[in-house]
Amino acid sequence: MSLAERVKTKFPNLVTEAFVSGGLEMTGRSTAPTDVPRSQDCGRETVVARKEGLKALALSLKTDLEFQFNMLMDLFAVDYLHWEEKEKRFEVVYNVYSLKKNHRLFVKVPLTEESPEVDSVVSVWPAAEWLEREVWDMMGIVFKGHPNLKRILMYEGFKGHPLRKDYRYNLRQPIIGPGDDGALHGPDRRATSEDLGPVN
Repeated sequence: MSLAERVKTKFPNLVTEAFVSGGLEMTGRSTAPTDVPRSQDCGRETVVARKEGLKALALSLKTDLEFQFNMLMDLFAVDYLHWEEKEKRFEVVYNVYSLKKNHRLFVKVPLTEESPEVDSVVSVWPAAEWLEREVWDMMGIVFKGHPNLKRILMYEGFKGHPLRKDYRYNLRQPIIGPGDDGALHGPDRRATSEDLGPVN
């Protein structure tokens, strides 16, 4: 039984799907070479979790002796706008790793466009603090219970979330200089291509 299937079996009320993506099917092989363990065939062990139970699942994945996922390697979001096969527009993806067991798991949490929010996992994996802020800043996903959910890459006066697929590429933003409090330079000053300087 794969790692993802073991997670789904252990947490049937929190996990809705379990699969291995990538790996052998991407190479065209039907079986792993005999000298390569199944856990190292480059497949991505993945589970899909309900957002309502994410924090409980995260804590269990970290503390359960069978899994011991003590490290959050990455956290990001995907915008599936215009993907007909996706029922929900957003997915937050958690890449977790166990130093003790040397295994990795991807946890996907689908979110609707109407309610793009999920519980923060900062209390489980402190590394999530900046990662959740980046996802909020770029994609507009709200992490409930985050200790300091504010922009991390863009300035506070920035309008919108620039990695969403419906963000207007030509949207004009106020120019904010170092140390500014969000005030515009000059009367309703807006950024233009001339402000970027010469192209290298």
